[in-house]
Amino acid sequence: MKHFFSIIGGMGTIATESYVRLINHRVKIAKDQDYLNYILVNDAQVPDRTAYIMDHSQPNFFNDLKDDVLGQAKLGPDFIVMPCNTAHYFYDDLAALTDIPFLNMMRIAVHQFVDKFPGEQKIGLIATEGSIYDHLYEDEIHRAGKEVEFGGAEIQPMVTELIYRDIKEKGTVDGDLYHEILRKMHEEYGCEVILLGCTELSLAQEQAPDHPYHVLDPQSILADVSIELALQIRNGADPKQVCAKYLYK
Repeated sequence: MKHFFSIIGGMGTIATESYVRLINHRVKIAKDQDYLNYILVNDAQVPDRTAYIMDHSQPNFFNDLKDDVLGQAKLGPDFIVMPCNTAHYFYDDLAALTDIPFLNMMRIAVHQFVDKFPGEQKIGLIATEGSIYDHLYEDEIHRAGKEVEFGGAEIQPMVTELIYRDIKEKGTVDGDLYHEILRKMHEEYGCEVILLGCTELSLAQEQAPDHPYHVLDPQSILADVSIELALQIRNGADPKQVCAKYLYK
């Protein structure tokens, strides 16, 4: 297969399915050959990311992802994506395993916030407990010169219920709960823009988009960037050159 990219997914599987569905439906096609070439690694056995980040006595998920990245690197993809926010805890270590461009969805999303909402100094963040605990998005937001709002003590249990109890355990999106989280972040904590720092939340946005709030969806942004890069490379562009503008350091 000529010119393909690799997707390190399965964290969780339904969220990865959402990313794949986005790239399949957003690319403009007139025939089968217009779709993108990609290899999906749906590694559903990767240990829980939040569990390890919160408690290092829990199974470490790095080696599973290391094997996935090295396995794909042998195949020579043009670039690699990993549609799981919390797994970016090991992004630097994983990206260092290969010279193949490895996109960082967190950095791409934060830079888009800066570009798209230049007048906003603060962004609301809802994410897994692991991402919040290890400051994964918080550090990126501060690096960009912006402030982050997490909301009150009641927000995280609501977000955790939506991510784990509904989507991961039941495979369903509670649209009312999702909308209530957004409402509280907007009306009670003054967030004009809310960043969805978990791909399960991206799935919630895909399935329950009927709300009036501004959200920044890293998975949706990553899908658009993936399409942009894949089409440029298909048309003859050098993979490393076109990916360079998204490899924020």
